[in-house]
Amino acid sequence: MSEKIDRIIAAAPVIPVVTIRVVEDAVPLARALAAGGLPAVEVTLRTPGSLAALEAIARNVPEAIAGAGTVLSKGQAKAAAEAGAAFLVSPGATEALILGIREMGIPWLPGAATASEVMRLREAGFYRQKFFPAEQAGGAAMLKGWGAPLPDVVFCPTGGISAANAKDYLSLPNVGCVGGSWVAPSKMIAEKDWAGITALAQAAAALPR
Repeated sequence: MSEKIDRIIAAAPVIPVVTIRVVEDAVPLARALAAGGLPAVEVTLRTPGSLAALEAIARNVPEAIAGAGTVLSKGQAKAAAEAGAAFLVSPGATEALILGIREMGIPWLPGAATASEVMRLREAGFYRQKFFPAEQAGGAAMLKGWGAPLPDVVFCPTGGISAANAKDYLSLPNVGCVGGSWVAPSKMIAEKDWAGITALAQAAAALPR
């Protein structure tokens, strides 16, 4: 399972975090992001049509790696997997969710914001984690501080990441990629500006790491 999540993390320096309100936007959005060099996309489970949007991407956009975000329970994890999610992302982790994900065997980025949370997830076998909310929890300086005592944990920081500060995170050896919504702003999605989103994706895909 760790090898699978490693491949997803390595696919591009940025995993777009998208909230899709109109299911019909899912496929052109995923295609626009993939065309710009960002194949992995995290569809947040925050809207009534999020699972349908996830399923549409998984079925119709083979060049994309469709994932589900804001997964808070085993039930959500199961529903996302049935919709075709290739990976899951959570803002935190509970014992019930850890057990459920382990049973399912699906690639997962559990969230952590403190060293103790990172250590508990590490003990549970999860060496690839989401650092969330990144900026509020200490930012790149926090991750840099964790590098020496926790050298085998690789993070995908999310929360407050933008084109302006993404390089600060990606320059760290314990950061595999970052997650962010700046590459697919809600306004551009609403306006169906797929070309504009592809341009933002191209810029993000070119970020050094």
